[in-house]
Amino acid sequence: MKAKRLPSLLLSTSLLLIAAVRAGAHCDTMNGPVIKDAQAALAAGKVTGVLKWVRPQDEREIKGLFEQVLAVRKQGEPARTLAERYFFESLVRIHRAGEGAPYTGLKPAGHVEPVIAASDKALDQGNVDELIERITKHIAEGIRQRFQTALKTKQHFGDSIEAGRVYVRAYVDFMHYMEGLHVAAEGPTDAHSESSPQASSSPQKEQTDEH
Repeated sequence: MKAKRLPSLLLSTSLLLIAAVRAGAHCDTMNGPVIKDAQAALAAGKVTGVLKWVRPQDEREIKGLFEQVLAVRKQGEPARTLAERYFFESLVRIHRAGEGAPYTGLKPAGHVEPVIAASDKALDQGNVDELIERITKHIAEGIRQRFQTALKTKQHFGDSIEAGRVYVRAYVDFMHYMEGLHVAAEGPTDAHSESSPQASSSPQKEQTDEH
């Protein structure tokens, strides 16, 4: 890869990684976008606001659950709390299933990775420049660190079998990292597939030991 292509690669990779991770990274937190929409929907008594988080084939199940929860909420505060929690968990579980991701339960508010918080901030402010600078700097540092390690160990890989193995580990780590960046940069810009509106594209191929 030519040096002059590096900035565009980092930019493309940064945006794709953010798009891929954003859809599911904090959808299972109590202050994430899915739960916020669910709370608003329950307050308004209208399910429409949460349907975008599930696949078309899952709409019927969500609508049914929503109507049940609305009915149970009228039975007092304990019932209201349990019913809402059940709806939140069911909605997130179905949303995650649509992404092809496991459901591991609802996380407490504030359980958000820094990059996701920064992504939300960029959307709120309507400006992505700071986020791009932050992510591309992180990726560039990752490349440099792995490159320098591989280069340093390469100089001594012939000294012994163990030195050779140290080099191979550094080499594989460097190549897998670069391969992942390339796959992300060349991948689709839409984080969701046509078959599943919530299915995020993987930013990195499954690592193998082919190197």
